[in-house]
Amino acid sequence: MLEVKHLTKKFFLGKQLFTAVNDVSFVIEPGEVLGLVGESGCGKSTLGRMLVQLETPTSGEIFFEGQNVQGRSLCRQMQMIFQDPYASLNPRMTVETILSEPAVIHKLPIRVDELLELVGLPMSAKHRFPHEFSGGQRQRIGIARALALSPKFIVCDEPISALDVSIAAQIVTLLQKLQQELGLTYLFIAHDLAMVRYLSTRVAVMYLGSFVETATTDDLFQNPLHPYTQLLIASVPLPDPLREKFRVRPPVPTEPPSPLNVGPGCPFRNRCPHAMAVCQGVTPVLQEVAPGRKVACHLYGRVKTEKADSKLVVVNN
Repeated sequence: MLEVKHLTKKFFLGKQLFTAVNDVSFVIEPGEVLGLVGESGCGKSTLGRMLVQLETPTSGEIFFEGQNVQGRSLCRQMQMIFQDPYASLNPRMTVETILSEPAVIHKLPIRVDELLELVGLPMSAKHRFPHEFSGGQRQRIGIARALALSPKFIVCDEPISALDVSIAAQIVTLLQKLQQELGLTYLFIAHDLAMVRYLSTRVAVMYLGSFVETATTDDLFQNPLHPYTQLLIASVPLPDPLREKFRVRPPVPTEPPSPLNVGPGCPFRNRCPHAMAVCQGVTPVLQEVAPGRKVACHLYGRVKTEKADSKLVVVNN
């Protein structure tokens, strides 16, 4: 459904130019949920905004169902659910006006009642304003607005980060239900790895604007390969207090470098416990190390991989 080729986005911060998204390529199949994870500021939201044409790429191409999206209006096929459900809704509009506006612009039938039913809100909600709802209810309104034009692909830009745990779980369950009922395809951007694991079929890990690992959800969480992925998963607390107390964690790395001063070589080199001399000057390329699995790490360029106990392990040459 979606194919991205060498997508790059650069911004000026004062007089300095920095790269928010750096040469990213990937494919999303119809009906798939691609989870996108990484630290704040790594470029996840910028990538999502470029896909729906809210940001213009510096270079690279985006193809939707085989057609280049540049210069084309694809609002009816591609929509976005925003992180802040309050800031993304017009406070001067009622819910009815918010949900009917896309249909009015595109001259389509207005179906406010149907949209409210889809997201689990009462019919009386259409006469109220956004400030009269809770955060979870506002996010349901944002989801309903994204569905107003019956899109095929939706970018979910951290839709649960502003919600508490129980409400976030309800929103993720709703997204899963809508995907199954309407045949939707998602790019699901989030910090909550548990929710990403629950909803996604594949996961991409992003670090300082680049993908460092992509794999199926089960493969990534059961056997993370890139050192950064391993640290991300190790940072998630265990639900068992006793196991969490005696858990051995990897060494805490230094702070990430400034995106204005990444320099040559692997962007993770200064935080990586396995850094080698080659990491200082040569940027690793995202390469396939197993069917459906890619890693950008010199460790996998200098060693061979073998199958053992149904896991990919590293064996020194």
